[in-house]
Amino acid sequence: MQEDDLLSGSFMEESWLTLEQVAAACAVEPTWLMRHLDEGLFPHAESVAGVWRFSGPALLRARRMRQLERDFDAVPELAALVADMLEEMDRLRAHLHGLAREP
Repeated sequence: MQEDDLLSGSFMEESWLTLEQVAAACAVEPTWLMRHLDEGLFPHAESVAGVWRFSGPALLRARRMRQLERDFDAVPELAALVADMLEEMDRLRAHLHGLAREP
């Protein structure tokens, strides 16, 4: 089973993950996530009563950003920009896929 398989299905779409869970899923320290949160690089995360929680899209974004930083030695801001573009491409592909289904 691939890592991305864990992201599919309604479970991830309706559930929230803790900072520690996302850090473990991305193989990073929680401080890595906190630095990125402090810089505003996770728009899909929110703090409720002082506790950070992450959506499925935030987990996917964290994995993408970590991979970009690791593989290309990208600075966090560049990794976030590329993640933004990849998210937009995902939205456009989903939209096109929906249009292709229409009669």
